[in-house]
Amino acid sequence: MILRLFLGGLIFTLLPAGAAEKPNFVFIVSEDNSKHYLKLFDEGGAETPHIASLAQNGIKFTRAFSNTPVCSTARTTLATGCYGPRIGTQFHRRSKMAEMPEGVRMFQAYLRDIGYYTTNRSKKDYNAVESEGTWDASSSKATWRNRPDAEQPFFHMQSHAESHEGRLHFSEETYQNDKTSHDPEEVVLQPYFPDTPLFRYTRAHYLDRMQVIDDIVGATVAKLAEDGVLEDTFIFYFGDHGGVMPRGKGYAYESGLHIPLVVRVPENFKHLVDADLGRSNGGFVSFIDFGPTVLNLAGIEVPRGMDGTPFLGDGISLAEVAKRDTVFGYADRFDEKYEQVRTLRIGDWKYMRSFQPYYPDGLQNNYRYLQLAYREWRALFNQGKLNDAQIQFFQPKPAELLFDLSTDPHEVKNLASAPAHQARLVAMREQLTDRLKAMPDLSIYPENVLYDAAMSNPVKYGKEHSEQISELIETANLMLVPYVDAHPALTAALTSDDPYQRYWAATACAYFGEEASELAHTARPLLNDEDPMVRVRAAEFLGRIGKVDPRTTLIDVVNSSDHPIEQLIALNAAAYFHEHTETAFLFQASDFEGVKGEGERRIQYFDNDWLKEPRGVKSKGKK
Repeated sequence: MILRLFLGGLIFTLLPAGAAEKPNFVFIVSEDNSKHYLKLFDEGGAETPHIASLAQNGIKFTRAFSNTPVCSTARTTLATGCYGPRIGTQFHRRSKMAEMPEGVRMFQAYLRDIGYYTTNRSKKDYNAVESEGTWDASSSKATWRNRPDAEQPFFHMQSHAESHEGRLHFSEETYQNDKTSHDPEEVVLQPYFPDTPLFRYTRAHYLDRMQVIDDIVGATVAKLAEDGVLEDTFIFYFGDHGGVMPRGKGYAYESGLHIPLVVRVPENFKHLVDADLGRSNGGFVSFIDFGPTVLNLAGIEVPRGMDGTPFLGDGISLAEVAKRDTVFGYADRFDEKYEQVRTLRIGDWKYMRSFQPYYPDGLQNNYRYLQLAYREWRALFNQGKLNDAQIQFFQPKPAELLFDLSTDPHEVKNLASAPAHQARLVAMREQLTDRLKAMPDLSIYPENVLYDAAMSNPVKYGKEHSEQISELIETANLMLVPYVDAHPALTAALTSDDPYQRYWAATACAYFGEEASELAHTARPLLNDEDPMVRVRAAEFLGRIGKVDPRTTLIDVVNSSDHPIEQLIALNAAAYFHEHTETAFLFQASDFEGVKGEGERRIQYFDNDWLKEPRGVKSKGKK
């Protein structure tokens, strides 16, 4: 029982005998799984009794989000409490580490400042330079049990790859011979998947993995109980982002962003939570909020430079949390695959904005396509055997999408063009645009620009260029209005002195395609622009409408540059033309010279040997 004494106008809280002065924290993180694979959150998921037990003694958050759908970007958001596009950590994986924002450290460092023992076992995968003093120990052997004083409070994070995407990279032999505990005939597939034995087996196989995770959760709880600290410890169980079947990890759909979250509340610190335990809370919480929540529970003031808001602890009403209904999401480069996507969800309405919408979701990404189900899906597309929902993954998309998740939880029915929803569409568009400008969103610049100029202080760079960023967003948004209305501004931007105005005007023209063919003459000089990224976008526009062979420009950009990111952006366009245009322009690995970094994956792809060495090989081209 918690006793409160009123003496001299002051309130004192008496903890139960033997209770710690500060709560402990344990993060149990399962890699690559959205909420859709646990029955606790989704009827088609696996039974997870240990995780369910946490919920019975805590709170199940039914609308928790990772903000971003892939490992390094999500984990950096989690550690910093900051949106990646604001602090320069939005690309997976980093081409260059971003310095932390001034006045902000990774949240575990603040715990350590007041005496916590902080451990990580053991994945970091940050895109920002780790703050000094974040961890006492980070290794495969790190544990709270190693703290020098048994009375010392601790924060411990452990990540588990038993649910990682790689667990679905099983062989054809495994598929044919190894049985799953879950019956493939009984699983419920998402409607955008083809209903095949392989897809059913893949889902059943992954449900089995979730039960392995559940056993790990149970074992961790048992260790805390054995050590006599269970009722002093807040346990957070969650997935580090969505996944892991196709169209999950890396994609800003709910399958990539909506994660399971359960927080077990310890008996000795129930007074920090103002709600009955064993209940669900439908308020929106996301990774930017996790660090601030832990700091608040520990009695530490949340740094002003963090973007998140606590959802537990002193001064926080769970009734107020339940009213939170808005979350922002983002996706950018995903290994070698580019597409800039921003999302805004308000209640059951989801708005998605793609800035390169002519790139299909199914654009080649070597590591993804190691999964048999990915390859089968693409084969069925090539054979013309997919229905309307299943084929979307391989097609260009509108620049904006609007989904009613109450009736379309899997986001296959785009309502953006429906007359009945135009007011909502415009309102959400404007809210997202305002957010991107206010942030400001650094991804309005190509990644090579940030690599060269911003990473020593991304926040400062964004503030110094905020006016230009707002203007560039307006140019990028020309693709959201009818072409006839956009034409005058596109014409002006294509001939602007600002290379990034030319860049976004060419991108918008590539989206409009044939509609913008009258601007081909204006855009043609951009094939020789002084900025190589403008050349790439001009080649995409003119190549899409059949006015030029884009290979000449794209090969020249790659071979004339020694910049790994310039190469990578051009190679992404090459991969698009290689496979996804009506009249494909095929590339050979031998077309390219001196490719470095992530671009080597594209060389593998063009050489058709990516299944042998998925993590990249040296360029086949001349050095």
